[in-house]
Amino acid sequence: MRLRRTGILTKIVLAVLLVYVLVTRIGQSDLQNQKARELQELKDYEAQLAQEVDGMQYAIEHSTDEDVLRDIARDQGFTNPDEEIYYAG
Repeated sequence: MRLRRTGILTKIVLAVLLVYVLVTRIGQSDLQNQKARELQELKDYEAQLAQEVDGMQYAIEHSTDEDVLRDIARDQGFTNPDEEIYYAG
């Protein structure tokens, strides 16, 4: 009779451990997915910053080119007196 009670107790302990392992694994999977999304967002941000740096580097290297200077001035809101600016919206 004692062996049977120990067998039932062992089954209960194993069932509890199994549930614990499953819940822990699901939590880890969710955390892993969240971290993968964060990593992708950071990679996208890095690519965006790299494009901005490339643009700035180009502007520095061509700082004597009038077309580049004109584009930079337009980006800052400056215009020629006879120029009309139209915005698409």
